[in-house]
Amino acid sequence: MTERRKRADGNSEGSNEDNVQTGWHRPADDPDPAEGEARDDQPQSEADQVEALMAESADLKERLLRALADTENLRKRSEREKAEASLYAATSFARDLLSVADSLDRALQSVPEEGRDQLDEATRNLLAGIEVTHKELLNVFSRYGINRIEPLGEKFDPHFQQAMFEVPDPSTQPGTVVQVMQAGYTIGERCLRPALVGVAKAPAA
Repeated sequence: MTERRKRADGNSEGSNEDNVQTGWHRPADDPDPAEGEARDDQPQSEADQVEALMAESADLKERLLRALADTENLRKRSEREKAEASLYAATSFARDLLSVADSLDRALQSVPEEGRDQLDEATRNLLAGIEVTHKELLNVFSRYGINRIEPLGEKFDPHFQQAMFEVPDPSTQPGTVVQVMQAGYTIGERCLRPALVGVAKAPAA
C-alpha cells in the first residue's frame, strides 16, 4: 500500500515538474473537458420538461380528436348506407308491382264515374272492390317509400318525367305538363319510373 502511494506521488510530482519545465499552464477560463461532459449529462431544467410535456399533450389531443372525428364520420356513413340498402333493396320487386297498379288504373278508367250509377249492382260492387284494392296497394307502396307521381299542371322535370309529345297551348306556360298518359313513381329520392306526359309549348307565330 505504501509503495503504491509513493508511486502515485512520484507520478504526480513528475507531471507537475513536466508542466513547469514546458511552461504550460491551463488558463483559468478554460474549462476542464471532463467537467463540460458532466454538465452536458445534467437533466433538463424544469421549464424545458414542462414545455416538452405540453407539446406532447397537444399532439396526443389532436390525434384523439382526429380519431373521434373519423369514427363519427364512419358511423354516419354506415347508418346512411344501411338505410339506403334497406330502402332500395326492394327496387326490382316494386318496379314489377307497378304493372299491377297500372292494370288497376286502366280498369277504373275504363268506366267513367258519371256513368257508374247506371251500372248494375254487381258491376258497381266490382268497381268498388277494384278501388279498394288500388288504394291499399298505394298505401303499401307509401309505407316502403314508394310514391306516385302525377305532375299534371306542374313544370316539366326531366329527372322524374318523360315527355311523349308537345301540345301548342297559348293559355299555358310553355314547359308545363298538360297531360299525364302514365303515372310515375319514386322510391326514396330516386325515380323508380318516370311519368309519361304531354308538355305545353308556345304556338307557332
